[in-house]
Amino acid sequence: MAACDLKGRGILVTRASHQSEGLSRLIQDCRGRAVCFPALEITVSRRVEQARELLRQTWDVMIFISPNAVHFAVGLLPGGRMQGQLLGAVGRATAAALESAGYGIDLLPADRYDSEGLLLLPPLQQLAGQRVLIVRGEGGRPLLGNSLQARGAEVGYAEVYRRIRPNTDPEPLLKCWRQEIDLVIATSNEVLQNLIEMLGEKGLPLLQRTPLLVISERMRQEAKDRGFKAILLASGADDKALITAICNWTDHAVQGDQGNLS
Repeated sequence: MAACDLKGRGILVTRASHQSEGLSRLIQDCRGRAVCFPALEITVSRRVEQARELLRQTWDVMIFISPNAVHFAVGLLPGGRMQGQLLGAVGRATAAALESAGYGIDLLPADRYDSEGLLLLPPLQQLAGQRVLIVRGEGGRPLLGNSLQARGAEVGYAEVYRRIRPNTDPEPLLKCWRQEIDLVIATSNEVLQNLIEMLGEKGLPLLQRTPLLVISERMRQEAKDRGFKAILLASGADDKALITAICNWTDHAVQGDQGNLS
C-alpha cells in the first residue's frame, strides 16, 4: 500500500543513475512522477590500488561513508573479507548496503546521520593506539578523520570511488520545469552544487523557487545561504526517509502551509 497520494506531483530525483531506481519506484507507487536528472556520476577511484592494499589490512575500526563506499570496497576484495573489529556506517542506507553484503553493523548514529552523529558514539571517544580506516570517495570531508586523529587514532583513507559532474544538456528539463517539477531532492551539498552548475544562470531562479528536500541541517543551512525559499529536511538519505519527507510535504501543501517548511 502506498504511503501517501502525491497526486501526480513531479519529483526531481538527482541521484546517480544507478541509485535512483528504488526511490523512483516509491514515488510512482505513491502516484507521483519521478523525473530523473542525475547530478552526480560515480566511477572507480584513481587511487584504487592504494585503497585495495588498505582494505586488506587489519583495522580496529572501519567506517563507511556511503553506500558507494561499500559497493566499491566489496568489489575490490572478491572472495575476501574486510578485516575490521568494528564496522561503522554514517547513515542507514550505508548500513543497509553493508548488511546486504553480509556484514554486521557495530556503529551507527542513533539520530543524526552524518559524521557529527557518528562522532557522538561512545566507542569513538577514546581511540589512543587504535587504527581506524575511513572508506570513502576521493576528497571527502576532513571532519571525521581529523576528529578521530585528535582522539588518538591512527587514521587511514581508502578512497574507493570518485564523483563526477555529468555533462547533460539541461534545456529539455528547463523548458518543462514549471509544468513538470514540484519538488527537488538533493542528498549532498556536492549534488546541489552540481545541479546549480548544470542548470546555469537560466535555471537557477527556477531551482531556488522550487521546494528543496535535503538530508541534514548542514545542507539546509547551505541551501538557505544559496537563496532557496522552501527547504524540507528528511531524517536520512535512505529511500524510506526520503519518501516519508515527500509525503509530509504533500500533506503541508494540501493544507496550504508550504511557506513554513524551512
